[in-house]
Amino acid sequence: MKKDEQTVNSDGSSTVKLIHGVTFKNIEPQIDDRGMVCEMFDTRWTWHKDPLVFSYFFTIRPGVIKGWGIHKKHEDRYFVVSGEMEVVLYDDRKNSPTKGMVSKIYLTEHKRRLMNIPIGVWHADRNIGTKDVVIVNFPTICYNHKDPDKFRLPLNTKKIPHKFAQAIGW
Repeated sequence: MKKDEQTVNSDGSSTVKLIHGVTFKNIEPQIDDRGMVCEMFDTRWTWHKDPLVFSYFFTIRPGVIKGWGIHKKHEDRYFVVSGEMEVVLYDDRKNSPTKGMVSKIYLTEHKRRLMNIPIGVWHADRNIGTKDVVIVNFPTICYNHKDPDKFRLPLNTKKIPHKFAQAIGW
């Protein structure tokens, strides 16, 4: 028998410890009798110091994982449009106060927010829902097709102290 661990405080805030430099911006959709509108990024929010320069969206099929990936020149900034995903982060930055830490973050259409992934943080994205998850990314630099800023490791690498059960993906 295993006892549940605390995951939220009495005020409803998460107890998840975050890797240094990861931040969130909660976003409230506006709903009326016609439907819904949801802003995804606004420089006036002053959430992130870097301007919006490029965006794209990607999908992940149910049960599939994209990762491990790392960027050396830019940050990712995620917004989930539809579906549910787990983002697992591993801090391998030499001088980071959270070096060696693993964080698991859940992004969902049910709690809209932006999340950044700092330069030098390994990340893997796993669809934990029953439909394709749709993610918009607002990276801090434009994609360089000739020289992509993307480096990869296998899903169950020994370099990262996190294992995915029944890992499907790359």
